Amino acid sequence: MPRPGQAWAIVPAAGYGTRFGGGLPKQYVEVAGMPLIAHALEALLSHPGVRGAMVALSADDPHWPGWDEIAGKPVLRCAGGESRADSVLAGLQALPEEVRADEFVLVHDAARPNLRHDDLGALLERGRNDPVGAILAAPVRDTLKRAGDDGGIDGTEPRERLWRALTPQLFRRLQLTRALEAARDAGIAVTDDAMAMERQGMRPLLVEGDEENFKITTPADLERFRFVLAQRGQDVRVGGG
Repeated sequence: MPRPGQAWAIVPAAGYGTRFGGGLPKQYVEVAGMPLIAHALEALLSHPGVRGAMVALSADDPHWPGWDEIAGKPVLRCAGGESRADSVLAGLQALPEEVRADEFVLVHDAARPNLRHDDLGALLERGRNDPVGAILAAPVRDTLKRAGDDGGIDGTEPRERLWRALTPQLFRRLQLTRALEAARDAGIAVTDDAMAMERQGMRPLLVEGDEENFKITTPADLERFRFVLAQRGQDVRVGGG
């Protein structure tokens, strides 16, 4: 039975990861005997604050293993869209009817397999107490350079108050749906859910998360995640119960 205050999670996974390379979509590349998306789902669904997951897949996805339960919680699926935002919108619309319009929902990247429970707990607690919602993020610590057209440095950008957006991101179902629809109708390609909310004049809360919650974009990122698991000595398996 669902517990009061649990949130559903939407996991957009309809992309092909063209920057990653190879014939297999990156979310299905295996690490420690599990595809990346399984690591991401396990991290979400093993947290007591998460009720279930809606995974938005490509309509012709031949790789989905057919999971309907992970960590004893339901895993549902729907057809995603051409873009990440389209897939999130499809997931929002496909959520069970029991998920009210004013309930908070999480959105998490399928290629972010190293989410910490402490960070997810902080996001749920602080985000629910904000009128808009919240995202996990990390302060920018590197010196930033602005490049010219010729590849030379035009200047140094101040990094104070700059953050890198991570996931999960937490917003109310109806508000996020309307924000994504408005961006779509305006022809704006939003790169994360917070950007859609910002376009509506809203100011989501930044909740600092661990920088190890990185997105697998290149083969080097994949090797980094393999190293993290090896250091942890983690034996991970996906499945019910």
